Amino acid sequence: MDNIGIAEKFELLSKLLDIHGADPFKAKAFATASFTIDKLPYPLFNTPVEKWKLIRGIGPSVTVALSQLQETGAIDQLEDLLKNTPPGVIEMLQIKGIGPKKIHTIWKEMGIESMGELLYACQENRLLHYKGFGEKTQEAVIQSIQFILQHQGHFLFAEIEAIFPLIDNYLAQLFGKENIAVTGSFRRQLPTIEELAFVVLAEKGKSKSKFETAQPPILLEEEASSLLYQLKNGLRLRLYFTNNLPTTLFNTSCADDFKIAFDNIELKKGVKPAANDALDAILFSEKGIPFVHPAKREKSAQLFDGISSERELLQENQIRGLIHCHSNWSDGSNELEEMAQECMKRNWEYMLITDHSASAFYANGLSAERVAAQHQQIDILNKRYAPFRIFKSIESDILSDGSLDYEEAVLSSFDLIIASVHSNLRMSKEKATERLLRAIENPFTTILGHPTGRLLLSRAGYPIDHEKIIDACAANQVVIEINAHPRRLDLDWTWVDHALDKGVLLSINPDAHQLEGFNDIRYGILVAQKTKLNASQNLSSFSCKQLENWLKKRK
Repeated sequence: MDNIGIAEKFELLSKLLDIHGADPFKAKAFATASFTIDKLPYPLFNTPVEKWKLIRGIGPSVTVALSQLQETGAIDQLEDLLKNTPPGVIEMLQIKGIGPKKIHTIWKEMGIESMGELLYACQENRLLHYKGFGEKTQEAVIQSIQFILQHQGHFLFAEIEAIFPLIDNYLAQLFGKENIAVTGSFRRQLPTIEELAFVVLAEKGKSKSKFETAQPPILLEEEASSLLYQLKNGLRLRLYFTNNLPTTLFNTSCADDFKIAFDNIELKKGVKPAANDALDAILFSEKGIPFVHPAKREKSAQLFDGISSERELLQENQIRGLIHCHSNWSDGSNELEEMAQECMKRNWEYMLITDHSASAFYANGLSAERVAAQHQQIDILNKRYAPFRIFKSIESDILSDGSLDYEEAVLSSFDLIIASVHSNLRMSKEKATERLLRAIENPFTTILGHPTGRLLLSRAGYPIDHEKIIDACAANQVVIEINAHPRRLDLDWTWVDHALDKGVLLSINPDAHQLEGFNDIRYGILVAQKTKLNASQNLSSFSCKQLENWLKKRK
């Protein structure tokens, strides 16, 4: 078990202790252990047991629990708590706006044991009768539950991608590799996936029996030409059966708006098939129009973008440098030198180190004095690794009033600045927009980080007027980040083309907190492929020299 898995176990144990009203010092001890283990730069279970006690934050009770976890894969105390806690109460931990102590009140004093019951109680204003629950809390709970219920059964694209090869290989064994093709939202590279769909060149009637195994998936729905199953992990798997693979593949991998526009185009006789490997490319040839990659089959306007192959889309090898990453100076796992070396291994020309700023105390944000010390280290590393360059940057918190959290003397010491919101996420649309506008108008702001603060399938993000924000970025030469972390993907792809039309630069950034996080750039690329974004319009595709020149011109 890796450190993340261990930390998650202790975090859950701490929360369940609070829910049950146990000794708060015990709960805090396990919470501290969770935080400590998550930040360790080495695998804990590869460390001798006798050294565990030497780690600050790991006391005797934690050591006992760690030993149990290493030996059996479980913690006795956690298992007992799980057995004695209704599943619906555990699910409440997903709800934004309430913590374990409030869940204790909801369960023990209100007698509520599920999110559905809690939503009903909120809608009847029952929470207002209990200490610690005001109107704002109740409204936040309602919104959070509605958001959770709306997205039940959805998965991040990255989560599906991780298990896709297993499912793809399994279906290939059943039907033959040449007789299956992935389709639906996964083929269109949507950030979240409700069901994984395949087209199968086979008869449904003869195929159904192939899933009647010793442990068959749950059959949820059967239609004339499709079957919908649910796998053990909750993922829904839909199979479309057909005798015309190209047509069915196309029909099931287009958004309605795109397909309607496509169907309205008349067939043209005598048109040569397109030189494209996609099975459904022939349908475009028959219409006499260029092939459109599945990722771009969302809007009718995309029908004539003329993307004829995947090679013409923005590719990962067009990224020239790492923008937006965190080192162990703040809440990252790795040293600056390690990160620079990893960048060079990937043939990147530069790295923009963007540790958290002073007000981010929860993330070990850098004081003005620590900023100066980090800059000294960067100067040393830049001499050592030239021509590779580390740019001096920061992810500066946008405060509630829209200001950045350093004095001008400190702000002016950076090469560029990413400005992001991390706190007070419950502003109205008007206030949230004004907050961002003031930050964008700050002459030190270079990049607007994750504009809405959303966390896919967890938090909707604060509401903003996207058009006003994009217009302000255009007027102030501020780049908008496409945060490539698979839980963010913020700016949402639906606003990228609008930003490009306004002349705004975008930047695909991984927001990496460890070396493995550098790989998340891939998910930003997949977002870009749904849009018109190309390398000349993406800041992280600039060469080091191009970036230096751009910064000079901007100043």
